Amino acid sequence: MASTRQQIIEELQNLLSQDVTEIKEQVDQLKNRFYKEAEEVEEEAKETEEALEQQFKELLTEYKTRKAEITAKATQELQANLERKNVILEQMKAIVESGEAGLENEEWKSATERMKALQAEWKTIGAVPAPEAQNIRKAYQRCQEQFYDLVKINIELRDLDFKKNLELKTKLCEAAEKLQNNENIVEASRALQQLHDEWAEIGPVARELREEIWNRFKTASSIINKKHQAYFDNIHAKEKENLERKQALVAQLTELLNNATEQAKQEGAKVWEETTKQVQEIQAEWRKIGFAPKKFNQSIYDQYRTLCDEFFQAKNAYFKTRREEWKARAEQRKAREEQRKAREEQRKARAEQRAEHRAEQRIAKTEDQLLRIRERLRQEIKVAENNILFFTAKSKTANKLVDGLQSKIDELKKQLDDINKRLEEE
Repeated sequence: MASTRQQIIEELQNLLSQDVTEIKEQVDQLKNRFYKEAEEVEEEAKETEEALEQQFKELLTEYKTRKAEITAKATQELQANLERKNVILEQMKAIVESGEAGLENEEWKSATERMKALQAEWKTIGAVPAPEAQNIRKAYQRCQEQFYDLVKINIELRDLDFKKNLELKTKLCEAAEKLQNNENIVEASRALQQLHDEWAEIGPVARELREEIWNRFKTASSIINKKHQAYFDNIHAKEKENLERKQALVAQLTELLNNATEQAKQEGAKVWEETTKQVQEIQAEWRKIGFAPKKFNQSIYDQYRTLCDEFFQAKNAYFKTRREEWKARAEQRKAREEQRKAREEQRKARAEQRAEHRAEQRIAKTEDQLLRIRERLRQEIKVAENNILFFTAKSKTANKLVDGLQSKIDELKKQLDDINKRLEEE
């Protein structure tokens, strides 16, 4: 795609090396091809294509600028030519007026020479502005005809001039009639205009032949003009048909866009995929259709382009929303999982706290029991020691009883030591 548009740019660059006033058709064709290719640009190639389009627009601007400069210069030249021809006309009118007033033979000869000099100068002057062309041409022809009608000298010279003019105009008639066989009607029409310009520069023919030769030229011209009109009528009819086809495609796009937006709410992504295929088929059909009438061509294209953009934007928005929804649901599942894990951790922590609390309670209970046991042992040891003292003090013969008490005291102390150790460990 890029290489095709690059080739078009290169062709336009080559054209700009020529006379810009002669290349309008080629430029229009390149412009049509360039923007027709642009309709098929893929999304990922848009950046490259935009650079090409910028380059192409700069070349078109250069073409328009150069053409405008030449047109402006040509306009000035046309106006200058008009002023020069008006000066010549005033001089020719003065000669005619002097002839009407009456001239001597020598004066007629001098007037004829001046008239011929003015005619020669007239022929060296180029075209004039189109709105003035017909009037000044008629005024020029009228002056010539009036002058030759007044001239009463050397009838043979006048007849010779008429004969020469008749030969020139006959050749123009033959050329106009030959143009009828030219299949390129646009080219034929331009050539006919050139013949009309040449006709205007040729002097009059004999009075009795003027209407006949003009009617022959006019008849040949009429045939070309009718073909030219029919040619453009056919183009306009085709453009009208193209407009109707494009309007129908725009209507289809509008319906597809509205239906897809509503159906996707119920049926989901499948609707967008199916509708995309239909839109692509419409785009392919659009590219096959030629131009609509110039008055509507841009507006119908803008409608089509806007609908295509709206469709793909709506499709992208739908899938973006779906992705966001999927992401949101995934995040919700993740959040719920994290909440479950957090609750599990809390449950474990509470269980550990309860276990620790129960352990502390058991420890506290054990410690309390050990303290009571220790106190009981201390009391028993104290009682036993008091009893030993009692028996020792009352009787020296109670050795067996004392030994028994002493063993009990030792055993109690051993138990007391064990209790103290356990309390220290606790």
